[in-house]
Parts: sequence; structure tokens; C-alpha cells
Amino acid sequence: MTQPYSVSRRSVLRTLALGGVGSLAGCLGGFETQSAWRDPPLVENRPNAVYLPAITEGMKLYGRKTAGPYGVALTYSYPHRFWTLTGAERTKTPVRSQDSIHLMVSLWDEKTGTVLPLDAGVAIEITRGDELVTQEVAYPMLSQQMGFHYGANYALDGEGEYTATVRVGGVSLNRTGSFAGRFERVERVAFDFTFDTDDLYDVDIRRLGDRQGTRDAIAPMEMGFPIGRAPDTDSLPGQHLGSQTSGDAVFDTFVVEDGSRFGVEQSYLYVSARTPYNRIIVPMMGLDATLTRDGEQLLDRTLARTLDPTVGYHYGTPVDTVESGDVVELSVDVAPQVARHDGYETAFFEMPPMTFRS
Repeated sequence: MTQPYSVSRRSVLRTLALGGVGSLAGCLGGFETQSAWRDPPLVENRPNAVYLPAITEGMKLYGRKTAGPYGVALTYSYPHRFWTLTGAERTKTPVRSQDSIHLMVSLWDEKTGTVLPLDAGVAIEITRGDELVTQEVAYPMLSQQMGFHYGANYALDGEGEYTATVRVGGVSLNRTGSFAGRFERVERVAFDFTFDTDDLYDVDIRRLGDRQGTRDAIAPMEMGFPIGRAPDTDSLPGQHLGSQTSGDAVFDTFVVEDGSRFGVEQSYLYVSARTPYNRIIVPMMGLDATLTRDGEQLLDRTLARTLDPTVGYHYGTPVDTVESGDVVELSVDVAPQVARHDGYETAFFEMPPMTFRS
């Protein structure tokens, strides 16, 4: 059995330069210099689910700061391929020859530690002195190493000193509890950093051996800031109607009899969606709900994407009442519109309806 193997990319390239391709072929898949940098191995016959990728790449921290109500961390790794979504269409974004680095922004509420998937998004502007080098939108992303974050590949102008200015857009999402009225202003925060290829090459690569392709996920890296885990179901308020899996995402559905803390006068029906294995939030989907009692449909509504300090990112709606025997059906109208790294890119697409009974 091939065992997991960890190495830095600089070690890979150094070994190749010394003619050691054969010695690495068994543990790193016979990388060549360009393929090691640009297009690492991809699991064949991937399941339509969360799976262990062929390799994982580590990351390092450029800094952590506060911008208004936000905690912001800027991390980096090698340029990565990733997949974006437009509706149900998945598009691979390969690493371009000019790409220098993959920058990632983690974003959370400083008061509660709640990770914030924002509809207005995040952009990164990179300057060198007074010169603009590049400016790109950072995609909302799911990664097994990073959880939920914003990221993209960026082309730099060689080694040296740079400033990355992170722009955080305001929020139009529904917000409840102490989040009501917050996160509306645009905020900016700047990180000075040194781009050094030797430093970048020292980021670890890990091949997962015979485990690759298995329906599982590696544990996210612990970097000292939130990664976007959904709360434990035992800690969530209300009656738990149950847990169902669709498209390999896990949906936990609740009803709170007194919805006043969510800003409604009726009861409140909500759904917390998360990945299997690591409980990372699954945001930015279109989720519809119906409520049926004794064969009569009482509710047919799209659930609102909502931020709450206790429930976190969820999908919710007011409802008059939910009685014993009522049937709640959930259906995913729009797949989660988040970019995905290896291990998530085949999951959360075909998502059959789910039925819950109170």
C-alpha cells in the first residue's frame, strides 16, 4: 500500500534537477518540473461526492488584521487549479503560465468568530510601490485545507515587496439577532508582504497514496482563525426535524416556535447545510421549502440566505406554525455557487429533494 507522503515543492524540483525523477516517481507520481508546478495529479474516476484528492498543498500566513467589524487573514500557497460554477455549469480554472501565487482571504465577525460568506464579495488589489500590479475578484471557495474562504491565482512582477489591499463589500443578506444592521459598509485593509519563491517552494505537498479517491476529507489546517464550520446540531435552537443528505451535503432542519429572535412574529423554519466529515458550511444555494399538513400545502417558499450569530450562515423563513405530523420538503433549485478545490468539485450538484416530518 502506498503511504501518504509529505514533501515541499522545492524538494521536488531540486530532486528533478539532480536527475532523481525515478526516485520520486513512486511517491509523487513522476512529476516533471512544469507539471509539478502547473497541473498536479487528479484522481481518476472521481465519485460524485466529497473525496480525498490525489495531493494536498499546504499554506502559509501573510498576516491577520481587523477591518471594521471583520477579522481578515491573508494566506498563500502555490497557484491552484479550481472549479467555478455558473448555475449548474462547472468550469475548470487552470493555472496560467503567468500565475505566481494563490492568495486566500478568510473573513469572520470579530465579535462572534462567525465566518461570513458575503454576497457582495471580496477583491484583492496588489501594488508595488505606486504601481498597480493586478486586481482580481477573489472567488468564494470551498477547500478541504481552508474550509470556506475567498481566493484566486495572481500574477506578480517577480520577487520583492508588495502590498495586497483586501476590499470587503457590504452585505445585503438577511441578518438576524445581533447581526441585524451590521456589515453594511465597504471595508479595506492592507497587507505588506514579500514574495519569495524559495519561501513559496517550501510549502508542503502531501500525496495521499492509496487513500486518494476515497469518500472522505482531510482535516482543515489550524491557522488560529475560523474556517467556517457549521455549529454542532446539539447547540442549535429549536426542534430538530432531522438530518438528510442530498448531493453529499448534509441538511439539518429546525423549527423555532417563537421566532422573535429572528425578527419574525411567527415561528421560524431554518436549515443549516454543511459538508460531510468536517462540517464546513455550504452557502450560496437556492433552497426551496414546502410545508404540508393533512395533504394541504400551507407553505411554498424559497428560504432566505441568512446570517445569525448563533445559527451562523443558514436558510430560513417565517412560518405560521409547524404541528406534529406536518411534512417539510426541501429542494435545491440552484446548486451552491461557490468555487471548489480538489475533493469538492464533484459534490453538491445532483441534489434530490428531502423530506422531514415533525
